[in-house]
Amino acid sequence: MQNLFIGKGNLGDSPKLKHVAGRSGDFTVASMRVMFGRYGQTEDGGVEQVGGFWREVEIYGAKAEACAKHLRKGARVLVIGEEREFTATDDDGNEVQVIKVVAEDVALQLSRIESITFTPSRARETEAAEV
Repeated sequence: MQNLFIGKGNLGDSPKLKHVAGRSGDFTVASMRVMFGRYGQTEDGGVEQVGGFWREVEIYGAKAEACAKHLRKGARVLVIGEEREFTATDDDGNEVQVIKVVAEDVALQLSRIESITFTPSRARETEAAEV
């Protein structure tokens, strides 16, 4: 990777999955917008967000399908990939430079989950047997 990108951010919307025909066959792409925050230290030693930036993130193949299945708007994710610059045309017909992250890996950051209801399979079997 030439332009290694590693960042933690929040999904601005749920991933959008699409199937694309390529030279070597069909492949799956998940695209998502992620807000990466910038943090700084306050005078009293705390940490506060002092800015941030949005990036379009794309991931391919089986990982794309997993992202579409498990990630939702607002999820905290760790993105590892490569930043690439593209030329695109906006709604007014002007050419603009767009920076995307082509992800090698996207991981859900579980530290943001406050509570999970978990019932072990043996407990469900015991409950079913008692009924």
